[in-house]
Amino acid sequence: MGFFDFLRGPDINQGVSEYGATPGAVLLDVRTPQEYREGHIPNSVNVPLQTLGGAEPVPAGKDAPLFVYCHSGARSRQAVGLLERMGYTNAKNIGGIAAYKGKVEC
Repeated sequence: MGFFDFLRGPDINQGVSEYGATPGAVLLDVRTPQEYREGHIPNSVNVPLQTLGGAEPVPAGKDAPLFVYCHSGARSRQAVGLLERMGYTNAKNIGGIAAYKGKVEC
């Protein structure tokens, strides 16, 4: 681990691998519906950050493993904080799809 490693955000590729290996996990895309339609990680669920905690519920129980991503990692970081304040105990920011090297679907 280098001195400046803390400046790097989470590794979305590692996060998606962890999601795939975690029973009952939910892959949560917190980008806008338009961004989601333009390309998203397969099996992800779109709950935009703007609606989180509002009319659109998170499709999981409070203790379910949630792997949260957005475009760059900033909104997913905000979403994880909001989810924690809402009582979710297992939410993890995995970063931004901009760095994702796997398959994307529209």
